Amino acid sequence: MDLTQIVASAIFLGSVFLVIVGWIDTVVAAVLGVIFMVIFGIMSDIEAFQNVDWNVIFILLSIWMISGYFGKSGVPEFLSSLMLKLSKGNVALYVTAVGVIAGFVSMLIDNVVVVLMFAPVIFHACRRFKFDAFKPVLFVGLCANFMGTAMLLGDLPPQLLHSVTGIEFWGFIWHSDRPSSFFILLISYIVTCAFFYMKFAREYKGLSMDVQSVDENPLDHIKDKRFALTSCGVFLLTILGMAFRPVFGYHLGFIALMGAILLVLIFELFRNKFSLEIPKVEQALCELDWRAIAFYVSLFSLVGGLEHAGVIKVIADALTPVIEKSLIMGSTLLYWVTAPIVGIVEHDAYILTMLYVIRDMAKTAEINPWPLYWMLLWAGTLGSNLTIAGAPALFVAKCCAEREEQRYVGLREFFSVTVPYVIISLVACYIPALFIWVIPFSN
Repeated sequence: MDLTQIVASAIFLGSVFLVIVGWIDTVVAAVLGVIFMVIFGIMSDIEAFQNVDWNVIFILLSIWMISGYFGKSGVPEFLSSLMLKLSKGNVALYVTAVGVIAGFVSMLIDNVVVVLMFAPVIFHACRRFKFDAFKPVLFVGLCANFMGTAMLLGDLPPQLLHSVTGIEFWGFIWHSDRPSSFFILLISYIVTCAFFYMKFAREYKGLSMDVQSVDENPLDHIKDKRFALTSCGVFLLTILGMAFRPVFGYHLGFIALMGAILLVLIFELFRNKFSLEIPKVEQALCELDWRAIAFYVSLFSLVGGLEHAGVIKVIADALTPVIEKSLIMGSTLLYWVTAPIVGIVEHDAYILTMLYVIRDMAKTAEINPWPLYWMLLWAGTLGSNLTIAGAPALFVAKCCAEREEQRYVGLREFFSVTVPYVIISLVACYIPALFIWVIPFSN
C-alpha cells in the first residue's frame, strides 16, 4: 500500500472506531472522516459529493415518510390485537406471533420504525396480564432486524447491493435461476422463531392471558378507515411501482419519491375528508431521521474515498487467491468472519466496503460474485443482532423496555436472548445458502 492508501485507511478506520465507541456523535464522526479525506487529498469535495448514491438516499427518505403515515393508520395495532385474540391466552404464542409479524413488516419498513410501532402493543399486553416486557420487546427488535434484507425496501444493506450491482426488486425473490434472499432468510426465520416459541413456552409455563376479558374489537384500533386504506393503498402502489421499475425505466428513488409526494398531496388537498388529525408536511419532515440520512451520506463518501485511493482493490487482490482456490472455503470464511465483526462494528459500513471488494475481485478473476454477495449480506444482517452496536433496532427496543420497566437491563440478560438468536439464525441460514448458492457455483 502506498502513502495515500495508508492515510485513507487510517481515516476510514478512525472514523468507524469513533462511531463504535460513541465518544462523539456518530454523524459527527462520519462527517469528520469525509472532511479529513478531502483535506488530505484522498478525494476532492466534488468527488465526495459524487460518491454518494443519491438514488438510495431518496429511497430511504421516501419510504420513511410513507411509513410514518402507515404507522398512524392503526394497522400494526390491529394486527397485534388480532394475534392476542387468536393466541387464546397463550403468552408464548402471542409474543412469537407479534415478533413474526414485525419481521414481515420490516421487509417493507425500516426496522427501527417497526420496533416503535409494535413495542407499545407489547407493553399494553404486559401491563394488562402482568408479565415481563423486556424479552418480548427485544424479540420484536431481533425479528424486525432479521427480515429487512429479505426484500429490497426494508433495510439499507439490500439497497447497498442494488447500488453496487443494480439488482432489481424481484432479484431478492429469484435470481440466477434459483431462490434468493427472501426464501433463504424465510427458512432461517421459521427455524429461529420456532426455537424461540419453544423457549418462551418453557419460560411462560403456567402463565396465561385472560383474553375473554378483553372486549375490544381489533378493528377499533383503526380510527379512520379511509386514512388507513389511503396509506396502505399508496404504499402498495409504490411497492408495485418499484417492483416493476424495469417496465417504467425510472430509478427506484424517483418512484419512491413519487409515492411519498402522492400521499402527501392526498392528505394535504383532502385533509377535511379524514376524521384523523393528519400531521402537516412540516411535521412529517421533522419526524424523519435526518441524522441517519446524514450518516448514510457520509458513509457513501467514506467508502468512495477508499475506492478512489485504491484500498478496495488492494483488499480484493489479497482475497482473490483464497476465493479462486475454493469458492466453498472462501464463502464460508466470509460468512463466519462477517458475523462476529458486524456484531460489534457498524454493519452498513462493513457491508458497503466488502460489496465493493467483491465487485472488484470478480472483475479481475473468473469468479461468480453472487454467492459471495449473498453470504456477505445474510451474515451481515444476522450477525448484527448480537449487540446494540450492530443493530440500532435492538438499541431502541432495549431503551423502550428499560423505560417501561423502570430498570437497567444488564449484558447477561441481554445476551441470554441475542446470543442464541444469532447462533440459531446463522446456522439455519448457512446450510440452505451453502447448498443453493455456493456448491452449485463451485465447480
